[in-house]
Amino acid sequence: MHYISDKWQDVLAFNNLDSHEKIWALQAEWFEEPNYCRGGWSGVSRIELKRPEGVTVGVFLKRQENHMARTLRHPIKGTPTFSREFETIRAFQKAGIPSLNAVFFDQWESAGSKRACLMTEELAGYIPLSSEEYQVGGELLSNKEDLTLLFNKVAALMHVIHKHGFQHGCFYPKHIFVNRSPKGDFELRVIDLEKVKKPFCNRKAIFRDLDTLLRRSSNWSVEDKLEFFKIHQGEENLSARSKRLWKKLNVRKK
Repeated sequence: MHYISDKWQDVLAFNNLDSHEKIWALQAEWFEEPNYCRGGWSGVSRIELKRPEGVTVGVFLKRQENHMARTLRHPIKGTPTFSREFETIRAFQKAGIPSLNAVFFDQWESAGSKRACLMTEELAGYIPLSSEEYQVGGELLSNKEDLTLLFNKVAALMHVIHKHGFQHGCFYPKHIFVNRSPKGDFELRVIDLEKVKKPFCNRKAIFRDLDTLLRRSSNWSVEDKLEFFKIHQGEENLSARSKRLWKKLNVRKK
């Protein structure tokens, strides 16, 4: 599948990056060191593209070779992990789940190797939930009221993901990007979509993503985590069912 976003066609052409051959050959520093596994490698670079009017804009370019994942449709040979991520980006957009915006995607074979590249817009103004700025007392989270507002936004994001039957699978704070507007509101985007799937049991998806978030939120106190859980459950006083779930989550955290 070959894809170029309509609004980025002219920009890519202006930068001579309107084909996978040109993008693959681009010399760019690694934003993250390449990951060698699954029988191949995968790496990420941040690059700046020039617009015809003279300004520049940042994008992230992910390239991989023989980095495959087995799926129900491709149980033996597998499919490039970026192909899964690109499909998820489009599915999230269709479902109204705030995430990444794809600029370019393509996959092809070269000399017996399977390659893929995925380019996405940089989330300008957004930083990870795991950042110091989003700890209570940090630059962007000055009091408990702000934290409660942020918790409501994170819970709403989880609800819309699970409402459409998805399980993120890696719902870490570092994969939840937050932008605080001048008016004080929070806007969220979720990234790292390579492991997103649609399990048969939605309760399993909810538990897995809740468990991951709470275990990885090391900067949240036990009281903070309980407050978030209550917001997620929509209950000030937990029901017997929610209490069982909370106990199960706490057993997993040990």
